[in-house]
Amino acid sequence: MDLHILFNLTALAIFLSLIFLFITKWKKSQTPSERKKLPPSPKQLPIIGHLHLISLLPHRDFKELAKKHGPIMHLKLGETSAIVISSPEIAKEVLETQDPTFAERLGTMSSEIVWYNHTDIAFSPYNDYWRQMRKICMLEFLSSKQVRSFASIRTDEGLKLIKYIKSSAGIHINLTEKIFLTTSSISARAAFGKICKDKDTMVKLFQEGVILAAGFELADLFPSFKLLRLFSSNKVKLWAMRRKLDPILDEIIDEHKANLVRMKTDNEVLDQAESIRRGNGELGNEDLVDVFLRVKETGELDVPINYDNMKAVFSDIFSAGTNPPSSTIDWAMVELIRNPRVMAKAQAEVRESFKGHEIIDDTDLQKLKYLKMVIKETLRMHTLVPLVPRASRKDSEINGYFIPANAKVLVNAWEMCRDPKYWTNAESFKPERFENNGMDFTGNGHFEYTPFGSGSRMCPGTTFAIAGVELLLAQLLYNFNWKLPEGINADNLEMTEKSGITASRKEKLYVIATFYDP
Repeated sequence: MDLHILFNLTALAIFLSLIFLFITKWKKSQTPSERKKLPPSPKQLPIIGHLHLISLLPHRDFKELAKKHGPIMHLKLGETSAIVISSPEIAKEVLETQDPTFAERLGTMSSEIVWYNHTDIAFSPYNDYWRQMRKICMLEFLSSKQVRSFASIRTDEGLKLIKYIKSSAGIHINLTEKIFLTTSSISARAAFGKICKDKDTMVKLFQEGVILAAGFELADLFPSFKLLRLFSSNKVKLWAMRRKLDPILDEIIDEHKANLVRMKTDNEVLDQAESIRRGNGELGNEDLVDVFLRVKETGELDVPINYDNMKAVFSDIFSAGTNPPSSTIDWAMVELIRNPRVMAKAQAEVRESFKGHEIIDDTDLQKLKYLKMVIKETLRMHTLVPLVPRASRKDSEINGYFIPANAKVLVNAWEMCRDPKYWTNAESFKPERFENNGMDFTGNGHFEYTPFGSGSRMCPGTTFAIAGVELLLAQLLYNFNWKLPEGINADNLEMTEKSGITASRKEKLYVIATFYDP
């Protein structure tokens, strides 16, 4: 009994000490700089600030708060200052006019583990290393020329998807899952060639890591309180994931190195008339791993890299090449099923354009004007990255308000894409709104539409992602007619996104496909 009382007293003392430390740190955080003219802000609570106003879908919460507090707000999330922007005019100031000032990224404890101490591209600090790695990927893997070279991979994986759906005619299928597996195969084959023996496990681990990295962490909100890191269950799970993923990526790198040595020997004895294989890509070209092995071994990089840096970028590229396109296709199919007029018009265009064709390939996709508008409208209503993340590199000013250094800056792209001030019938799915309006996936000066971000931190894989979306969606519309399983009404489909880095649909899409035989 005495021990029990002693334990309770000890626990109480620890609890009170933690509260005291939180209050002390909160008071110290009220620095003179924060008493400058910050953007408007809701009333905050001691210690937690505005956390009580935020749910697992913060972009929706920010939209409601902006109605009362305006298009630029200051929120205190624990110890962290966050500036939330929800107007195109102010977004332009951040993403274009003062782009270098707001080009920083503040990673999290989870993203630090998943992306190897933030040495990828998405979460890397704005520095020479980031510029170098982004340039390599853009020139060697994500350029328009390179993306076109992956056409045969996209076509092949698309035909596998069509074959599976055709074999399942008449029964309901989990289309969300099948699309995800297809885009993951395209990404794996483009990045790693055929050297990925344990692809299914790798895909599962990547997916697990991305989900965990999007989770809520007290340690990120109170970074000065180091003890919180020790009690994070996410941290344990993420390191367990890393210990499983590392050997798979290491084996991919080792096998690439061995093959490149063998190719060099073989090429030296080949006659000039014989073809010379340059890398492990499926067409004898270099894949992403080959590219990084080459630039690493030359020793000419401004910032030397190691294998963990390479694995960080591989994780980045694979995740970005899988989740955004699969999510976009999934949302597009949901919207088409809910809007039969749009579905009929899109199918008519595809079927007329490819009449008599057994295979749809990339070269013919440019003629599908309406399909492209469907994709643009899908990305408007279901913005891939609802909150475009930036961070201030120094004290600065936006719209007459003081922005402290190291503040999170979140551009609410999701809200701007649905704002009736800029979009007629903003909540309606109308692809025709993009006809002759000059908007593209980069915003092109229209900051109310930035589905892939904008400025120096814009997603570098836009061309890769859109190429996959266009081809797979065209094949789905050309080959099948679609309906929902019996008892499910299109008007009652769940249209909420799940929490995460990218806004995938909360529920999976189950459909019945009927093969179209012209």
